[in-house]
Amino acid sequence: MDILIFMVSGTLAAATALIFAAMGELVAEKSGMLNLGIEGMMATGAAMGFVAATVSGSYTVGFLAAAVLGTVLSLVFAVLTLVFRANQTASGLAIGILGLGLSSAIGKKFESMTLPGVPDLPLGFLADIPVIGPMFFQFDVMVYLSILLIIATWYVLNHTKIGLAIRAVGENPQNAHALGLKVVWIRAGCVAFGGAMAGIGGAYMSTAYTPLWAEGMIAGRGWIVVALTVFGTWMVPRVAFGAYLFGSISLLELSIQALGANVSSQLMSALPYLVTIVMLALISRNTQFIRLNSPASLGATFKL
Repeated sequence: MDILIFMVSGTLAAATALIFAAMGELVAEKSGMLNLGIEGMMATGAAMGFVAATVSGSYTVGFLAAAVLGTVLSLVFAVLTLVFRANQTASGLAIGILGLGLSSAIGKKFESMTLPGVPDLPLGFLADIPVIGPMFFQFDVMVYLSILLIIATWYVLNHTKIGLAIRAVGENPQNAHALGLKVVWIRAGCVAFGGAMAGIGGAYMSTAYTPLWAEGMIAGRGWIVVALTVFGTWMVPRVAFGAYLFGSISLLELSIQALGANVSSQLMSALPYLVTIVMLALISRNTQFIRLNSPASLGATFKL
């Protein structure tokens, strides 16, 4: 029972950073923008969030600072691709590299420093319920906000005029422009939202999940976010499921050790990434299904 509680509660916590970044990337890609700079934006968010929280003594300030810096980086990407019409893939990679270097510079003086960590949200008697309480009601506020973000993203994309406009721009920007939609502004807004969410996801890693700053702590999660969007075939519930699946697999090493099994720690550390590759390979075999759900103009430069 202890292992079950650990796996469920640990999965929710481990997936939170991925959820924030993945929902942001999903919205950006739904508008036709392929942002491959998520790794750098998460790393920058992690550094800025930790530094701001340490200096100010406020986790709220830390998350806000991370969101702002993630937004700034994403808007640089938006200017390159929407104003100067640069290639989205090359621009995203360049912004990702810039973000990694910027995170190193921001966090240099704070290397290996720690924080107490974001406190759990007090939920009264719910947290004291046997088994259920430790599983679902003993988390910090960001875990619950990530769940609300999943619901809000699904609702906005599928049941609002804003979501319809985003999807229209992602499918056929020329037709959307002919109908009077501000394609450039809509795409820029979606990219900015994605950058802010990536920054918050990175800040969660450094202030809550592992409350310390160490260079390289994002450890490829930004690329996992990009992969999760494809894995989830651009559908909110599936992307969220992929994030929780990755989170659960990342905890297998500790769970297996608790059971007394002797398994290579290097293999277990690589397992989440191996599973992601296998899943992507299996999904990629069904090209018709991918075409059915992917935004038709994803990665394409918009020209009037």
